Amino acid sequence: MTEQRIVLVTGLSGAGKASALHTLEDLGYEAVDNPPLGMIESLVARGGGRLAIGVDARTRGFDSGEVLAALDRLRANPELQPELVYVIADDTTLMRRYTESRRRHPLAPQGLVADGIAAERKLTAELRAAADMTIDTSSLPLSELRRSIERHFGNEAGSGGGRLVVSLVSFAYPRGLPPDADLVFDARFLRNPHYDPILRPRTGLDPDVGVHVAADPDFKIFFARVAELVEMLLPRFVQEGKKYTTVAVGCTGGRHRSVFLIEKLAERLAANGVSGGTTGVGWRLHVSHRELARDGSDHGTGTLPNRFQAREA
Repeated sequence: MTEQRIVLVTGLSGAGKASALHTLEDLGYEAVDNPPLGMIESLVARGGGRLAIGVDARTRGFDSGEVLAALDRLRANPELQPELVYVIADDTTLMRRYTESRRRHPLAPQGLVADGIAAERKLTAELRAAADMTIDTSSLPLSELRRSIERHFGNEAGSGGGRLVVSLVSFAYPRGLPPDADLVFDARFLRNPHYDPILRPRTGLDPDVGVHVAADPDFKIFFARVAELVEMLLPRFVQEGKKYTTVAVGCTGGRHRSVFLIEKLAERLAANGVSGGTTGVGWRLHVSHRELARDGSDHGTGTLPNRFQAREA
């Protein structure tokens, strides 16, 4: 029996919720933006194909608890596959977007935009905590937001049988941790190719950079323990009903060591599927290198996930 996918999209005004909803519509979802809360279940009850519903603080009588209660009732129906997506951005980004668009914040039409942002964060805090997937668009180009939605909710994802989506992300510590990371590993103690003038302009995607990093005397045991921990946890995440998880590896610049480690981890997870003899559990892998994408030096960001086709056990 194929479950009907229901995606509730919520988050902060100006963070990109409308763009996420439009992308779902382009993927073939029937999209309904900001209906009265009491209509959510009636919209679903009509049946039919995939449905995307935008819900936010603009709704009259908005209440996070009521949204979550409706979501729980939908999840009780075995014929439905409801998911909650929360779109967020930092205050600086939201303020800049409102300044550029010259729009008023819906929760502070006559006041300061900052006050509206603070009020909305408080009003939707429960939704963020309960979200199946959180997307931070602070430094995310619109094209990458669309790709993220397409990867998670497109036709290929829909045929994945509800497998756990594992996002593997490299990053630079000075630019902040990925806000949606569930597991974070620090690779800054490893040999740094930055200090080799030949390797410095290259990235962790270059084999010579990988050889340099792997030559660190502690690399082998560090990578083995990281991989074993991740392989132990992923089946448990699946058992707990988790739909998405993000594993992040950071270094100083986010170009060499973390990139190489993420690539190695992706290869191992794709090759091994699941560990410990667990059966009936699988996942889909997506790989991204945050700093390479930001700097425009990762020409394969959009196609990286296609290189790793995780198999089900």
